Amino acid sequence: MLGAGSAVSAEWIRTEGAIAAAGGKPYGIGLMAWSVQEHPEHLEAVLELRPALVSLSFGDYAPYVDTLQQAGIVVATQAGTVADAREAVAAGVDAIVARGAEAGGHGRNAVATLPLLQAILDLTDLPVLAGGGISGPRGLAAVLAAGAVGGWIGTAFLTCVEAETKEPARQRILEADATETVYGTVFDAASRAGWPDEFGGRALRNDFFDAWEGHEEELKGKDSAHELWVEGSKAADPARASIYAGQGVGALTGQPTAAEVVSGFATYGDYLRAALNDGSK
Repeated sequence: MLGAGSAVSAEWIRTEGAIAAAGGKPYGIGLMAWSVQEHPEHLEAVLELRPALVSLSFGDYAPYVDTLQQAGIVVATQAGTVADAREAVAAGVDAIVARGAEAGGHGRNAVATLPLLQAILDLTDLPVLAGGGISGPRGLAAVLAAGAVGGWIGTAFLTCVEAETKEPARQRILEADATETVYGTVFDAASRAGWPDEFGGRALRNDFFDAWEGHEEELKGKDSAHELWVEGSKAADPARASIYAGQGVGALTGQPTAAEVVSGFATYGDYLRAALNDGSK
C-alpha cells in the first residue's frame, strides 16, 4: 500500500506509484476522502496509475466509488463502527477494513478490533479485513479464524530497516509498551493539515500531547505551538512529534527487514493448526 497523504502532490503519487508497479505485483494506494475533495488531482493521478486496490476512507467517499470501479480498481474503505460498515455497503465498495480502536494513525476510537470485526462479518458478505492490534502471526491467525480475509497492518513495520522512521522516533517506538499510546486530535490541531475532528489519531503519548489535551481549539490558532510542533516533527523529537503507532507497538523489539516481518506473519498457519490439533484432543 502506498499512502498518499494530503501534503503530497499528484506528481508524487505518479512517481511513487510507478515504482510500486515496476515489479509487476499488485499494489494499492490509500487516499483520504476529505483530502480528495480538496485535491481532485490526487484521484486523477490514481486513475492514471490504475492500481489493483484503492483504500478510500475518512469523509464522503461515496461519490468516487463508481469512478474507481469503472477503471477496474477494487475499492476498500475503513470502518470504525457498524454504522460505518453499513454506509460502506450502501456505497457499493468491494471490501471493508474493520479498523479497531487499537490501530495506529487516524480513525475512530469507538470499538475494539475483535468485537467490530465480528459485528461487520455478521452484517455483510463482502470481504472484510481486520486492522488494529495485529502485531504478529498469532494476531493474524486470530482474525483469520474469526472470518477475516486478511490483516491490515501498519505498526509492525515502523522499525523495519527500510522504514523512513527517523532515528529518535525509532528508538522511542522500540522503548514503548502497549500502554503508552493515546488517542485524540491534539497533533492534528497542531499540524493544521486539515483532518476533520471526527477522526482523531492514535500515537505515542508525549509532553506536547499532555500539555494540549483538552485545549485543541486554542491550539488550532496558537502559532507558537504550531511552530514548536513543526520543529519537533522535523527533528523527530519524541517529546513534541506525533509518532503514530497502534497498541501493538509493545511487540516491536528490533529492526528487522520488511521481508522478515512478512515472513513472520506468514507463519500464522502454524497457530491455526495448533489450535485445531488442541481442539481435537
